[in-house]
Amino acid sequence: MGDRIIQELLARGVILPCPATVQVDDDVPAERIAPGVVVHGGCRLRGAATSIGPGCVLGAEAPVTVEHCQLGRGVQLKGGFVSGATFLDGASLGSGAHVRPGTLFEEEASGAHAVGLKQTILMPFVTLGSLINFCDVLMAGGTDRKNHSEVGSSYVHFNFTPHQDKATASLLGDVPRGVMLDQPPIFLGGQGGLVGPGRIGFGSVIPAGLVWRGDAPEDGLLLQPETGAGTRAGPAQPFQAGAYKSVARLVRNNLLYLGNLRALEQWYRHVRRLFMNRDVWALACHAGALLRLREAVDERIRRLGELAAWMPRSLELARRSGAAGAAWLAEQEKLQRTWPALEAALRQAPADDTGARERGVLLAALDGQSRGAYLDAVRALPAAARHAGTAGLQQVVNAVFELW
Repeated sequence: MGDRIIQELLARGVILPCPATVQVDDDVPAERIAPGVVVHGGCRLRGAATSIGPGCVLGAEAPVTVEHCQLGRGVQLKGGFVSGATFLDGASLGSGAHVRPGTLFEEEASGAHAVGLKQTILMPFVTLGSLINFCDVLMAGGTDRKNHSEVGSSYVHFNFTPHQDKATASLLGDVPRGVMLDQPPIFLGGQGGLVGPGRIGFGSVIPAGLVWRGDAPEDGLLLQPETGAGTRAGPAQPFQAGAYKSVARLVRNNLLYLGNLRALEQWYRHVRRLFMNRDVWALACHAGALLRLREAVDERIRRLGELAAWMPRSLELARRSGAAGAAWLAEQEKLQRTWPALEAALRQAPADDTGARERGVLLAALDGQSRGAYLDAVRALPAAARHAGTAGLQQVVNAVFELW
């Protein structure tokens, strides 16, 4: 297995310091591995969708398995297992990484060692520390490598509930403003956690050692518990798995997350494509990023559907417990009643003319800049174009949010 491809890669100028220890499956397209790519000993390449751009280095710290992934230019995956993910130019991960499908690293996003990800979207410059589990999150914020959103080491995004659902994706920042690369960074302190589904505004800080529950979508907040809160255990209370109370916040946060995914999808189709068509590796990353976003949309709809499927059981438990008159029962009944139509609507992307006028203003400002670097072009946008682009993307978010 792979001997022919190994020889073909060497002939193309791919650098294999210890070729006898590198495994490349027969379905990996050798022509999609750029000359000059460094693949250290013990690494494995798998999958017909794999594409590795110029300047990438694999396995500098430990062997890495790369499976069905697209890598732009200068990506460094230093060790671990990476499957069904897309990494744009300059992205990096330390050794011990475990990355599962639905993950997208935009330019210069990074993670240190022992990072676990799934259905995770990091916009440019977002930085993860070490020993992190950060699944089902979209995170934005920051303007460059020195001014970036940060997740401290030993951080956890809690994405599975005692009711056994995963309608828990958290939105940190947002897409309409985040793509403009002009928002203040978000800071999540180490040895802490966030209970999904949560919303955190740009410029917000969660101190180290704190598990944050709830939403704080306003910008520029220091989030910490009230004095004395969290210092001792509260009284024990009965818990019944499957017995939900208010579900409106859960649904709203999931719809906002889905709306931001649709906005980012539109951004890739109309803006990113102008800068990602110069070579086969850029085209592969563009296609891979769109695939990651479609996967993320499908995952969120599936998880929201699982939540909706719990509603008959939850309503029955409420009736048994004597809570028949509770106001939140109407929310559960609405979700149960409307889910089939809502699911069908969510599977349809907002009409392409949503935000089209504002998008036109943005594209006009970008006209002639597509030969330059994407990050530089976005940073150079005049304020009017930024505001128009953000407004257009927000219309996409609103179109999804207003479905329920």
